[in-house]
Amino acid sequence: MENGTHYRTCHLCEAMCGVAIEVSGGQITAIRGDQDDPLSQGHICPKAVALQDLHEDPDRLRKPIRRTAEGWQEMGWEEAFALVADKLHATRQEHGRNSIGVYLGNPNVHNHGSLVATMPFLRAVGSQNRFSATSNDQLPHMLASLEMFGHQILFPIPDIDRTDLFLCIGANPMASNGSLMTVPDFRGRVKRLKQRGGKMIVVDPRRTETGKLADEFHFIRPGTDAFLLMAMVHTLFEENLVNPGPADRLVKDMDLLRLAALAFTPEAASRHTGIEADNIRALARELAHTPKAALYTRMGTSTQAYGGLSTWLAYCLNILTGKLDTVGGVMFTQPAIDLVALGAMSGQNGHFGKRHSRVKGLPEFAGEYPASTMADEILTPGDGQIRAFVTVAGNPVLSSPNGRRLENALSGLDFMVSVDYYLNETTRHADVILPPTAALERSHYDLIFSLFAVRNTAKYSEALFDPGADTRHDWQILLELAHRLERHRSGGRLPMRAELGWRAFKQVGPDPILDLLLRSGPYGTDAGPARGVLQPLTDLAMDILPKRHPLRSLAKLSPLNRHWQALPKGLSLRALKDNPNGVDLGPLQPSLPDRLYTRDGKINLAPRRYLEDVKRLHDQLAREPSDGLLLIGRRHLRSNNSWMHNSQRLVKGKDRCTLMIHTSDATHLGLQAGDSAEIRADDRRIVLPVEVTDDIMPGVVSIPHGWGHDREGTGQRFATAHAGASINDVLSDEQVDPLVGTSVLNGQSVTVKVWRPEHQRKRA
Repeated sequence: MENGTHYRTCHLCEAMCGVAIEVSGGQITAIRGDQDDPLSQGHICPKAVALQDLHEDPDRLRKPIRRTAEGWQEMGWEEAFALVADKLHATRQEHGRNSIGVYLGNPNVHNHGSLVATMPFLRAVGSQNRFSATSNDQLPHMLASLEMFGHQILFPIPDIDRTDLFLCIGANPMASNGSLMTVPDFRGRVKRLKQRGGKMIVVDPRRTETGKLADEFHFIRPGTDAFLLMAMVHTLFEENLVNPGPADRLVKDMDLLRLAALAFTPEAASRHTGIEADNIRALARELAHTPKAALYTRMGTSTQAYGGLSTWLAYCLNILTGKLDTVGGVMFTQPAIDLVALGAMSGQNGHFGKRHSRVKGLPEFAGEYPASTMADEILTPGDGQIRAFVTVAGNPVLSSPNGRRLENALSGLDFMVSVDYYLNETTRHADVILPPTAALERSHYDLIFSLFAVRNTAKYSEALFDPGADTRHDWQILLELAHRLERHRSGGRLPMRAELGWRAFKQVGPDPILDLLLRSGPYGTDAGPARGVLQPLTDLAMDILPKRHPLRSLAKLSPLNRHWQALPKGLSLRALKDNPNGVDLGPLQPSLPDRLYTRDGKINLAPRRYLEDVKRLHDQLAREPSDGLLLIGRRHLRSNNSWMHNSQRLVKGKDRCTLMIHTSDATHLGLQAGDSAEIRADDRRIVLPVEVTDDIMPGVVSIPHGWGHDREGTGQRFATAHAGASINDVLSDEQVDPLVGTSVLNGQSVTVKVWRPEHQRKRA
């Protein structure tokens, strides 16, 4: 790699921050924010500097390794591919296609190469036992988008740069940099919001980093957001504040929503939420009366017992108050590569509940079962029991509930392979680990998070370092395994046409596909002299072909579609290489009704499955709220799930894996700051140091997620030295939102007491 400054997008969280990396003599000498990046404009968070740590980490695997009686041993790529393909095929032959399970971790969505190769790999495996981090994260948003707008990844994004009221419930963008709202420099954006006379309101069980910036803050009891949101809906109808604005002609079934909210008065909701009825009404009124306002919810409202209802109701509130598809409200992005439109063109809008898991009967979503039932499917005998397992860039032992049970399940598999460059808490159970190249050794384009960004931009980064000859990118690993599995299924030899296709795919890789998608998208290259012929054909296709005809869909995406005539043109891979800081494609714009993918072109305000689940919420309305301690998670700016704990510069300093507890609860339990506390739920327990604070609601305790590096046999020295404890070793995998199948990660009951080592207890 040449000496000098090289520009990239940081992939270590959702923010898509642009970084400028100084290289001299083949070594990174500095990492700073890219002032000319159109989205982040020079901002970076502490994780960006850890790009160097990941690249240079001596604990990162460079060659395949396999488990032997003498320990882990390196092996060649050819031998590794042959072994893995043979084992997976033999398992499939003996026990059926569903005897193989696959888990995809969320780093895959930061990697366009992995995204391109994942579907061919999954088709080659052929199993219905697929899992991912989705059901521990954003699944309620995906279902709401599918049911209401017709596509599973068509998310309404807060137009935070132009809003005057940002109402944030169960989210901490100061730590997450957005999450389903790609928003680098959130602090700076809030500062500008206030400078123009705007306001931020935060509702959360903990006064988070975001809550401390708020103009107004309200504590809420974990798991009760649906009561708050339903009471706000009730208030809008009761006080005649409903005004969908531009979306009015598109909304249907508003009366069904009004009827569903009748019983949920602010007074009834107050008893459960802990928020006074007058404050609930005030929140609804302020949202209705502020023309440029956006309601945003995330993990706290998603991963709880009523996560599906809460997310749906948040969408409804934005619609009822006229904030959908309006400047300063919530809007849909128009990325350079529109995966929403491309998916719809191929019939991949999403689906839910087409089949149910074997053991617990949980619904699939987009072909995946909830991650909380992975252990069930491995441990429970019978037809379809998982005997072999594949993980790709994931650590579900730390990221899924009841991690100890899951690792017990993994240890009993017939065979396991992991595509990962770390020996971590999950991959230590594998028989073979196939390490891909690191981020700075491959090209980068953010396909997914461009869909969620608060401004439309496009940026491509070339590989910064040569990974070396004896390495493989993750897309090469997945495609090679897929090719071999397809050969096995065909008796050892594929038809010539299929064989040539696989060879070409492996040779070409993801970047030429990226180039094609950029050129043919709404910001794509101009047709030049051919426009005189192609433009009338495009117009004709748009005018006469049925809405769902494939050729019309292609014409709709084309830069020749007159709908896109105001957009900048000329995007291609070459154009992005010539503009390494990225290309600004402009602010979010109103896009309805064209952006809808429902069959009737309407917004489904009251889908049946949500109305049916309201009964469960209504039944809870009459019950007494829990009086025990409720557990919630939390995130830190210097961490991202379990990824970043092997970077010394990110884990150094004071212990961040602590039990946060309110002063009054600590006093009642005889706990002081720095004490060790045992946190227990049934037979599951962990021990953590105590952090006493008034920034958490009484009756609530908080533990950060992603820690728990105390398992034996891992290969991450800094992570092990700062092990912490895993919140998922306490959380039950039996608790899921029955509407969606999401794990309940917030609001489970726990007990807390002073912990003393065994020898001290005996002495006492």
